[in-house]
Amino acid sequence: MTRRPYAQRALTRATMLSLTLALAACATQTPPTASHAAPASKHTAKPRTAVPGTQALPEPVTAMPLEQARAEFVRDTAAKYGVDPAYIESVLAKAQIRDAIVAAMSRPAEAKPWRDYRPIFITQSRIDGGQAFLAQNRDALARVQGQYGVPAEIIVSIIGVETSYGTNTGKYPVVDALYTLAFAYPRSGDPAKADRENRREAFFRGELAQLFALGKETGLDITTLTGSYAGAMGWGQFMPSSYREFAVDGNGDGRRDLFNSTDDVFASIANYFVKKGGWQRGGPVTVRATRADNAQEFATEELEPLYTLGDLATRGYRPLAEVAPTQHATLINLDGVNGPEYWLGFQNFYAITRYNISKHYAMAVYQLGEAIAGRAPPETAAPVAAAAAEQPPA
Repeated sequence: MTRRPYAQRALTRATMLSLTLALAACATQTPPTASHAAPASKHTAKPRTAVPGTQALPEPVTAMPLEQARAEFVRDTAAKYGVDPAYIESVLAKAQIRDAIVAAMSRPAEAKPWRDYRPIFITQSRIDGGQAFLAQNRDALARVQGQYGVPAEIIVSIIGVETSYGTNTGKYPVVDALYTLAFAYPRSGDPAKADRENRREAFFRGELAQLFALGKETGLDITTLTGSYAGAMGWGQFMPSSYREFAVDGNGDGRRDLFNSTDDVFASIANYFVKKGGWQRGGPVTVRATRADNAQEFATEELEPLYTLGDLATRGYRPLAEVAPTQHATLINLDGVNGPEYWLGFQNFYAITRYNISKHYAMAVYQLGEAIAGRAPPETAAPVAAAAAEQPPA
């Protein structure tokens, strides 16, 4: 199936944001590496479980001259993926290190507070566009929802957040984006961040190698592909490793085309949620919570649902909506327009964070999906007419 026109294709650039944040707001292979708060009680905490496809950040790169690093990359990539080293050399010879990509990676919008982050995505034009897109693709989305258990509105919301329903899939040559971040990842100069920055460069060096493997496997001409400043591609903004591992053939034509086939895009996003995120069919995503007046502040950056509802109630946080008592959750603290907001995030919220490791991103996807489905989460600000916050480049 090829791309279909839809009613919102005339949206302005400001509302056609392909917001690629943290790891470029894309389907990515890298989980967080920050330390997490301990569960409330060892005997009630949900045990951590490995999720297929999840891997730690790689070992940090070793500082060396660019030419030496490139030669090592060519040798290793050719040996690991069976790609002709002369071809790798020819592609890299034309690749450019782009200052705009370095600058964009240096200012991720996830650092914004929720009150500023939310208006980037929860706009009336994006809601209207999502509803039109859902209506136009209802049958195909229903098939995918039935197969994978991921609601149609969540799939549509991901596409809306990532590429404004396929209208803005990114302007940077993917080779250049990955080459820049693989060999010139921005450094803050902060010694405390040096190890992570070296590991991030190693991650993108690995993604560049995976791009060559993807081209070999799919027949895609990688020199013609464009995407985000982090090298994410297609309607769903998959990184090369995620394309290789999680993209599926949704229409039975023998190809996995995330650039032109909406059938493949829908199925691949759902497959990613299930296989990497552990999406639970029919399970809750998140609900608003109340905080008892005498509750001590509980600020955890833990995204995985490791706490029982009893643990959280003991701390003074209870769901506003009815939730099965067997559910595990994490507490989500947001800096809202009207003050602090408290939410409980369940396994399906965690699954969304596997697409982009950010509670803000996951909440935006959830709330946009609810609005597209004609529902509104409780006690949230009304959609704004247009994104008022600074728009990072795609």
